[in-house]
Amino acid sequence: MSIVNLAAYHFVTIESTAAWRPPVTERCNALGLRGTILLAPEGINLFVAGTREAADAFIHYIRHDPLFEGKFAHLQFKESVSDTQPFRRMLVKLKREIITMKKPAIRPELGRAPSVDAPTLKAWLDRGHDDAGRPVVMLDTRNAFEVDVGTFDQALDYRIAKFSEFPQVIEDHRADLEGKTVVSFCTGGIRCEKAAIHMKEAGIEHVYQLEGGILKYFEEVGGAHYHGDCFVFDYRTALNPNLDPTETVQCFGCRAVVTPQEQQSPLYKAGETCPACHPDSERNAAAAAAHAA
Repeated sequence: MSIVNLAAYHFVTIESTAAWRPPVTERCNALGLRGTILLAPEGINLFVAGTREAADAFIHYIRHDPLFEGKFAHLQFKESVSDTQPFRRMLVKLKREIITMKKPAIRPELGRAPSVDAPTLKAWLDRGHDDAGRPVVMLDTRNAFEVDVGTFDQALDYRIAKFSEFPQVIEDHRADLEGKTVVSFCTGGIRCEKAAIHMKEAGIEHVYQLEGGILKYFEEVGGAHYHGDCFVFDYRTALNPNLDPTETVQCFGCRAVVTPQEQQSPLYKAGETCPACHPDSERNAAAAAAHAA
């Protein structure tokens, strides 16, 4: 039996997150879904998985149930299929932000930054410039460990450890972006949407967000101009451009991404350690030496 994986987000004011949590949890459990739903005053972000019938019932519920006051009537979902359930349980969490930037003035519901769809972006990258003739710069807004799994060719990667670092990174690297068309991207679109708005407000003129993120790009045009896979926050760990799970895993001990090649290392022990955290790894040896000094 195939499992349908749904991902979606929407920025909209929600005044009743605490009141929504119990009925949403109950409905998801009744449908046999697993995954995570984040509810915040700025909107919803969700990753859930279940049977085809359960997924269709959930989509109808989110779009049409009176509980949501019509806020998600046009919510768009990204879908992929897996052979097994990628989540262990069903969680509905209340958060301050559905993606933490620590910039409360950034409110996507009041107006999005311009977006570019996957076919148009591919055409730009094929040509090496946008429709106005400006060079296109791909800006990865994800955390460094996600970028290491795969990214667009020649994308700017500022090695951020958490998204709240993004505003300062842009301030420090404005010269890289001036006079160019900047396309911000992330896994599903949520981070690059906030990122694009921030850059517009910071005075960077030609900014777009990749509509639907990497996963929508894979769905519509495949892996053109992209190398590697796309990290996802579930037990599949990474998807290839065909949206199939790969053999990449996360270390149980330190949560580092472990490639198939690294899994061949004697330092990798499934469910225990990997080359990044094993006591005999060069990294740990160097850290121990520094501490001793």
